[in-house]
Amino acid sequence: MNPDLIREKLLAWYRRNGRSLPWRSDADPYRIWISEVMLQQTQVETVIPFYERWMKRFPNLSALAAAQEQDVLRVWEGLGYYSRARNILRCAKALVREHGGQLPRDVGQLEALPGVGGYIAGAIASMAFGIKAPALDGNLKRVLARLNEFTLAINEEKNAAVLREQLVEILPEEKPGDVNQAFMDLGATICLPRTPLCAECPLKLECAAFQKGLQNELPFKVKKAPIPHYQVAAAVIVKDDKALIDLRSSTGLLGGLWEFPGGKVEDGETLPEALIRELREELGVEVAVGEALGVYRHAYTHFKVTVHTFRAVILKGDPKPLQSDGVEWAAIERLGEYPMGKVDRLIARQLQK
Repeated sequence: MNPDLIREKLLAWYRRNGRSLPWRSDADPYRIWISEVMLQQTQVETVIPFYERWMKRFPNLSALAAAQEQDVLRVWEGLGYYSRARNILRCAKALVREHGGQLPRDVGQLEALPGVGGYIAGAIASMAFGIKAPALDGNLKRVLARLNEFTLAINEEKNAAVLREQLVEILPEEKPGDVNQAFMDLGATICLPRTPLCAECPLKLECAAFQKGLQNELPFKVKKAPIPHYQVAAAVIVKDDKALIDLRSSTGLLGGLWEFPGGKVEDGETLPEALIRELREELGVEVAVGEALGVYRHAYTHFKVTVHTFRAVILKGDPKPLQSDGVEWAAIERLGEYPMGKVDRLIARQLQK
């Protein structure tokens, strides 16, 4: 590997072909931080409208640090992986409390912030502060694995550390963020996961995988076990033009979001039986389950769900948040004000019709 030649060719390509993205308009650490958190496990095209909406609502760190979690989650709604939003707010408050309302220039201090970690710390340090720090995302791992014929699994951290060292060799002392971003763009537009556009790649002569015809075989990843699929029952309980919703625990999946109460079906249960049990356990009420309203399917990172919704009426008891952080009778026309996950938002919209 010739780091100087790779860097020269890559930057020349980047100057001509780099993507024009809203967070690249300046080197504002806050804008870079927010964009990089949003881009975790999410496509650029998906992120752009959410990023622009976020910046209108929280244009700087002080505005964000003063916000309430429900406001942050509502702006984030639809982007998924909601722990990212909660960590952004925690991080903003920590920055105000411990760092004078500024993102620190030290990589170690950046890594220690809530929800930041090695990759985002490297991105902020290199792009905002010009520090020679690697920002090794999925695109960079793929490009480097092909470039250097790296045959170990790139989705194992012990192997990613080797790729990180290879990236550091290529990064310049001046404007290292440009090289990090150039590699990202190369991976996003040319060095694609399937059928890479090798003929258009500025590094094809330096790429060991291309020279040996291995570009469709690399990178290598350890296959993950099949993800489970759960059946879930949810209740739509309406009284006086209000719907019963509860607030998911802030420490779990979709934490801090509102949902229509229910839960997973256990072995041997029918959907109505599961719903009766779940509402007894969650809210301390006895219900009668009525007509089926709809079926919704959604995939999360580690599992899939099929959600079956039913009308239900309370026979006994007053709803209490026994396993959640709150319960509320929400006016149906105002359900849009409550941050919800994708499936619950679909149920809410159907109810509002």
